[in-house]
Amino acid sequence: MATAPSHSIDALLEAQKVYQPPQAILAQDAIIKDWDAEYQRSIRQPEAFWEEEARAFEWSKPWEKVLEWNYPYARWFVGGQTNITINALDRHTRTWRKNKAALIWTAEDGSERILTYGQLLHWVNKTANALKNLGIVKGDRVCIYMPLTPEGIITMLACARLGAIHNVVYAGFSRQALRDRIVDAQAKLLVCADASWRRGKAVDLKAIVDDAVAGLDVVETVLVHRRRQPKIELKGRERDFTDLVSAASHHCEAEVMDAEDPLFILYTSGTTGKPKGVVMVHGGYMVGTTYHARAFWNLGDNDVYLCTSDIGWIVGHSYIVYAPFCLGVTCLVREGAPDYPDPGVFYRLIEQYGVTRIFTAPTLVRMLMKYGSDLARRYDLSSLRQLTCAGEPMNPEAWEWAYAHICGAGHAWMCDNMWQTETGGPLVCSPLTKPGKPGWCGLPTIGTVADVVDGQGNSLPPGKGGNFVIKNPWPHMFRTVFGDASRYEEYWTTLPNCYMTGDIATKDHDGYIMFLGRSDDVLNVAGHRIGTADVESTLVSHPAVAEAAVIGKPDEIRGEAIKAFVTLVASESPSEEMRRQLVRHVQENLGPIAAPSEIDFVDKLPKTRSGKIMRRYLKALELGDDPGDLSTIED
Repeated sequence: MATAPSHSIDALLEAQKVYQPPQAILAQDAIIKDWDAEYQRSIRQPEAFWEEEARAFEWSKPWEKVLEWNYPYARWFVGGQTNITINALDRHTRTWRKNKAALIWTAEDGSERILTYGQLLHWVNKTANALKNLGIVKGDRVCIYMPLTPEGIITMLACARLGAIHNVVYAGFSRQALRDRIVDAQAKLLVCADASWRRGKAVDLKAIVDDAVAGLDVVETVLVHRRRQPKIELKGRERDFTDLVSAASHHCEAEVMDAEDPLFILYTSGTTGKPKGVVMVHGGYMVGTTYHARAFWNLGDNDVYLCTSDIGWIVGHSYIVYAPFCLGVTCLVREGAPDYPDPGVFYRLIEQYGVTRIFTAPTLVRMLMKYGSDLARRYDLSSLRQLTCAGEPMNPEAWEWAYAHICGAGHAWMCDNMWQTETGGPLVCSPLTKPGKPGWCGLPTIGTVADVVDGQGNSLPPGKGGNFVIKNPWPHMFRTVFGDASRYEEYWTTLPNCYMTGDIATKDHDGYIMFLGRSDDVLNVAGHRIGTADVESTLVSHPAVAEAAVIGKPDEIRGEAIKAFVTLVASESPSEEMRRQLVRHVQENLGPIAAPSEIDFVDKLPKTRSGKIMRRYLKALELGDDPGDLSTIED
């Protein structure tokens, strides 16, 4: 965790427009009608608030205490017992939802599989028994290296049902990244697929697995889901996923879990050092993430919900698998590239399945912008009620484009939110009942006491940039870094009595939060500390620009000079005149201090596989420095 910057940041961008939510959306879609009242109740009486939410779930044993807060460690629903799969599966199969679609899976070639809640429980039980027959018991770590398939999701739930701790590694991570996570978690079982498909081509996952486990005695069994034809040959400790699951019983009682028993480990990379194994638990994670799925995403029985993330990320855990299933929602996912076999795929999914709510990334919106608005007009998007983005600051230009061309200028509502692997769910969001401000992420989520502070933890006034922090525990927060408690404590001890997110932000007079960049991305030009998001958003607001990333380079006179990396829209070409136009555009909108000294035109920007621009990688390449952990970078 980086040290807290001691000076405030100059926030240069100002909100230009405010959009009021239409009355139809307020009346029909918003589950929380009075957001302010709900928020105040959650922070004034947090234990009573979260206890009421927890009562909506099934518990084997009630809790004795809602919250035990021994700074910086929290325990929620102390003494309570449950299993998250009982609430995600069993309780639905005792109602009409047994025959309701739980999961709709599609692929690049048009293949489709639909599983009802009854069928999903059937296959989760069979998979859990297959794992049990391999010797997996409560507390064992199971590494899952599978693409976004029903089998990957089922394996996650099967582990949870047994009380085993799953560790999902994004399918496509390198041999070393996979090996490091297996070793750190001491996983005795690796469940993998032999291949995934992207842009019409098979990605050989089995070759990566073979290299990753070579010489690793900790892995007792490699369970392989063989998707390719003809089937690859298995050897040694390898077993066939389909054979073992098919032969297993479909009756499997869920293991009774303490509310604070670990549910999963998910690794998140840092700027330096080895990836951190974030630990989530059965009780608080279930209650908190499900609440936000209902209160912010407004998910309910009538929704078809599309999430474009992957099970390898925290979004895939919280808002593909656990929270939507706990609510009994129909969840739509797709394996493959979002613009293959053609750029209209995203729109066709909405039209074909009647999608009502979407969770995606600004990266996808900017990709669609590059293809133009004519493409969106070819499809019927009238079923859509809410489009939500997270992963990177949402540029005002991208917000307004999506609002106009995907959301039908208010037929659906455009929402933003910010969170981290460590937080389990959103910290800041833009609710349906509140005005939308392009460029501003939104308000602190219900149950979250957030602030923008200086390097000593003092609250900063509106318009000043500083450290974005959380000042209270929340149920779905991570409990520790696996095997390294000191790394967990750094989040809470860098500033006194604050959870340090590592983000730089500013707030306005209404309490809206704008994210300016990561603390290690802040630019320092002639004594002015400027957030990367200000400059990038201004560049993207130029009609010729699709995406932009900026870094700071050492400068003898100004301390740092700004260098920009720019991807142009398909109809534009790089030129010296374009460089001059972009510099003038930034000068006119932000001022001369923020103008780039250099602009490189690039075909694409380096990103993580979850869509975040890797500025530190660009900076390391530019300066010849060590870029740190690159396990999450997209090939």
